Amino acid sequence: MWNALTKLWGNRDLRNKVAYVLALLLVFRLAAHIPIPGVDIANLKAFFNSNAYLGLLNVFSGGALENFSIVMLGVGPYITASIIFQLLGMIVPKFEEMQKETDGQRQIQQWTRYLAVPLAVVQSYATITLLQRTGGGVLGALSAWQMIVAVALITGGSVFVMWLGELITEKNIGNGISIMIFAGIVSSLPTAIQQLVATYDSSQLPTIVLYVALALGMIFMVVFVTEGQRKIPISTARQLRGQSLAGRETHLPLRVNQAGVIPIIFAVSLVLFPPIVGQYLSTMSIGWLAATGNFIVSAFNNKLIYGLLYFTFVFVFTYFYTAVVFKPDQIAENLQKRGSFIPGIRPGKPTAEYLQYVSTRIVLFGAAFLGFVAVLPVALQAFASGSTSSVVIGGTSLLIVVSVALETVKQIQAQIQVRAYEQF
Repeated sequence: MWNALTKLWGNRDLRNKVAYVLALLLVFRLAAHIPIPGVDIANLKAFFNSNAYLGLLNVFSGGALENFSIVMLGVGPYITASIIFQLLGMIVPKFEEMQKETDGQRQIQQWTRYLAVPLAVVQSYATITLLQRTGGGVLGALSAWQMIVAVALITGGSVFVMWLGELITEKNIGNGISIMIFAGIVSSLPTAIQQLVATYDSSQLPTIVLYVALALGMIFMVVFVTEGQRKIPISTARQLRGQSLAGRETHLPLRVNQAGVIPIIFAVSLVLFPPIVGQYLSTMSIGWLAATGNFIVSAFNNKLIYGLLYFTFVFVFTYFYTAVVFKPDQIAENLQKRGSFIPGIRPGKPTAEYLQYVSTRIVLFGAAFLGFVAVLPVALQAFASGSTSSVVIGGTSLLIVVSVALETVKQIQAQIQVRAYEQF
């Protein structure tokens, strides 16, 4: 690790890239503390402490939602737009063809940006309305002009965060969206530790020890599965070199968890939507709408229902996102063009079918693992004392932090190796 840090610091280009990314994260954290006018910050924090669902949503906004800042939506609208277009790619043949081409991928990415803007408008208006109805004095009555200004500020902040994320991604130091969520989670650690020390009670020691043991176990499991891979042997056709025939043996690594942390982000976006809508509907004056909202809220307060839905969403999105990023047909075509093949498997379509067969089975374990780790803190609620929402948030946050850190370190190491080869 120290050797890698020394090489990173010794390379001026990489050092400038890391400094650039850190500067952008600093800008994001500063923007997260600029509140929308007319918000009672004290009532807002009290409301978030009493609402587990909004507390979890606050994690994915990088802590900006808790301050009701101009970047309160974080990358939420962009993630929602990405989910929509990826689903269209599975359903509409035209989008599926576009996803296979470089120009088509750029066009879809541009459409994703466009769609994120109206989604940000809708989400900002819905969030303001929800806090007005259920926030307990967080927001007072807003005039039409004040509502327009607030929605415009929040929408502009969401576009600004989306732009920052893309700037970070362009530096090849990691995925910009994931890194911004990572920064928001890490920035909340000092406050959480301070609150734990200030409110420490000896009766909570068993719960704290259990939580620390769970955290260490999750870190070990995340690293173990993320680094796990299935090596597919690859042989290169023999070529005449001089007076001898030469061939080359290598392997194609297939990661157990090819989707990374993206399924968790997608799953949380979906699992939080129904209870938030239910809380909004429960404040309606129409009887059947209020009853429907209360039913949704009570259903998601049931740990079994919440855990099953959370696990299912993570499991399904792991397969879904793997199908998006893993292209066995393209890999088989590239192997055939290079004169390489898998021993015992015919080139072309049989190779693609074999790769799909292997990928489907190893992703089964990866998807089950991600779902298990995601719902493990929920299961722990039955045995932990005191407030349980912090356990859920901590478990999800830890999973994201470890996964993003591993992904970022790998990209930095890859750039170090590329620059080492360029010296020769």
